[in-house]
Amino acid sequence: MGVRWLQRLICCWVVLVGVWGIFPSHSAIALTEEQKLFNEAWRIVNQAYVDPTFNGQNWWLVREKVLKRSLGDREATYTAIQGMLATLEDPFTRFLRPEQFRSLQTTTAGELIGVGLQISTDPETGVLEVIAPIDGSPAAQAGIQPRDRILAIDGVPTAKLSLDEAAERMRGTAGSVVHLLLQRGNEAPQELILHRGHIEINPVTAEVRQVQGHTVGYIRLSQFSAMAPTEMRKAIQMLEQQGAEAYILDLRNNPGGLLQAGVEIAQLWLDSGVIVYTVDRQGIIDSLNASGGALTHDPLVVLVNSGTASASEILAGALQDHGRARLVGDRTYGKGSIQSLFSLSDGSGLAVTIAHYETPNHHNINKVGIEPDRRVLDAPESLMAMGTAADPQYLAALELLHSPMQVATSAG
Repeated sequence: MGVRWLQRLICCWVVLVGVWGIFPSHSAIALTEEQKLFNEAWRIVNQAYVDPTFNGQNWWLVREKVLKRSLGDREATYTAIQGMLATLEDPFTRFLRPEQFRSLQTTTAGELIGVGLQISTDPETGVLEVIAPIDGSPAAQAGIQPRDRILAIDGVPTAKLSLDEAAERMRGTAGSVVHLLLQRGNEAPQELILHRGHIEINPVTAEVRQVQGHTVGYIRLSQFSAMAPTEMRKAIQMLEQQGAEAYILDLRNNPGGLLQAGVEIAQLWLDSGVIVYTVDRQGIIDSLNASGGALTHDPLVVLVNSGTASASEILAGALQDHGRARLVGDRTYGKGSIQSLFSLSDGSGLAVTIAHYETPNHHNINKVGIEPDRRVLDAPESLMAMGTAADPQYLAALELLHSPMQVATSAG
């Protein structure tokens, strides 16, 4: 697996078109159009899925059982593909209907109409839970927090919905209303009424702050979209010109995004060294590295919490393992797998787990997360308070920056 190929991967999603292998045909009898579409999906998983045992089952037998029966229409084919993927017991490997596939591509590009929630399914309980709300979104304004559980959408229990079906129900026309039944911890469930809106995802916000005689650059990164590395570069360069002596990089409630964006942003802070290791289905380990030279060597503290996931964890883990930054806040989410998006011939698609990743010190953080160097459980009371004097985690980061034990000022 070469670096150039790996750079196309994402922690949430990236599109790969026309991935085919050479496989024996089902039989001498021609397949129907519906059977061909199912077979197309089966081949992609057969070639790309990270677990070569396919969750301990005979993957060819799974195919044969479906192709022996008639698939009467497209809906029956979609149901068969979903059933096939369900046998893998991997919530991140899933089928995407054409509209879902298009929406996911649009979201990755930095555009969204909906309530602004990044969601996941707990693989052990099957419960739909919030990874993080998007800054400035209706969900964020309503006070929804990471790890909140979504029990129903417009009265439909989420236990009956796939991850993408739930996401699709929360999208819609700007201004329209959606009812969410949420539960936080052991509290009683409550219903929230949200108005969908057009969400402009500006991945980077930055400003210089004067704190106790020091000039601190504060950068908040909300998503690893395609534009995030360029915006991060501009932010660091701007703050350097304004005399920043130290930095706080806020990755709280950042659910991830493009792997390549995470790697490129890490390169802005690290001179050299491994950023992330990837482990494919053959157990082959490859790495993505920093090689271009950091934009700054000033002290750096990174803020993380339980909503820091996926590409955010890759960046945080690389900076921590290299001693380039110390982490402050709460344990991260713990998503250590890499997915790719594959398009099917009818416009639908598959999200398939193709690899696992490890931090530079070979830590597998899947379902475990990253432990911060300084754990501060007292979080800001609202998203609006993040990065202010009312934010205990931010204050702890400032204290660590200006303590005698400062963050290392060189990478590697």
